[in-house]
Amino acid sequence: MKRNDRHPSAPVLGVDIGRVIIEGDGPDTSFIGGSDEQAMRAPAMHGAFESLRRLTTLFERRVWLVSKCGPRIQERSRRWLDRHRFFQTTGIPYGQLRFCRERKEKAPICLDLGVTLFIDDRLDVLHAMAGIVPYRFQFGASSAPEGVVPVRNWDEAERVIAAVLDVRAA
Repeated sequence: MKRNDRHPSAPVLGVDIGRVIIEGDGPDTSFIGGSDEQAMRAPAMHGAFESLRRLTTLFERRVWLVSKCGPRIQERSRRWLDRHRFFQTTGIPYGQLRFCRERKEKAPICLDLGVTLFIDDRLDVLHAMAGIVPYRFQFGASSAPEGVVPVRNWDEAERVIAAVLDVRAA
C-alpha cells in the first residue's frame, strides 16, 4: 500500500538532504568527505529548519526525506539529524526518512510514498522523476529546464511550494 493511499489527493512533499538541508559546496558536501566530528559540525542550509517547520504544518506532516547514500553516510546523516534536533524542530515525523544507494532509485521511492512535490539540488534526480512527481524543484538554481522549477534558497522554495498548493486547492 502506498503511504498516501489514505489521502489520495493530498499533496506529499519529498526533500533531499545533502546541499538542500545540510549545507555543502562543490559536487558533494564536506559532510561526506570529512571526519565524523567535522560532519556533525556541518551547518544546516540557511532557513531550512524554519521553512520545513512551516511546510510540515502546511502539508499536515506529509513530508519525507529521501536521500542517496551508502550505509556509512546513512548513519552519519541520522546522527546529524538527531544532533541538530531536526525532527523535533521541523515536526517531520521521525520515521519519514528513506535512503537509497543510487540517485535513480529516488523516483520509485517517491512513487511508493505518493510524493507530489520534490526538492533536490541535482537535475539528474529530478529528470528521473518526470511522470512520477508532478512538481519538481531544483534547489540552489536560478534557472532550470522545462518541467523543473528553480529555487535559489529556502525562502523562495517555501513561497513557490505554498503557491503550488494554493493553485492545487483552487
